[in-house]
Amino acid sequence: MNLLALINPISTLLDKWIPDADERQKLAHELATMAEQHAQARALGQIETNKAEAQHRSLWVAGWRPAVGWVCAAALGWHYLGAPVLLFVAALAGLTLPPLPVFEMDTLLTVLLGLLGLGGLRTVEKLKGVTK
Repeated sequence: MNLLALINPISTLLDKWIPDADERQKLAHELATMAEQHAQARALGQIETNKAEAQHRSLWVAGWRPAVGWVCAAALGWHYLGAPVLLFVAALAGLTLPPLPVFEMDTLLTVLLGLLGLGGLRTVEKLKGVTK
């Protein structure tokens, strides 16, 4: 469960139930801190799971991330190199090719950037100094 999503609704309720502004701010801060600690604990748990998966002897457990990475790399290679070069060579040779496969690059890049750890959360961690 994402506790961060509950902060605004709870803060709104605090406005109705707690008349003292200082007390309200103190409770809202405690809620935000608790939610952030929860998110960090979940992230650390995921990191430990990732480590265990990566060290597993079975290719079916440790190999899924590299497999997804290679699929993304192959699709990017096709999109930016393979298809354009093939179309260029075919045009030089005077050949007409049927429509070539096109990948949905938005989804592909989302997956690839997530695998590489380049999503927004990683950037936020870096800015906050949580990681090196």
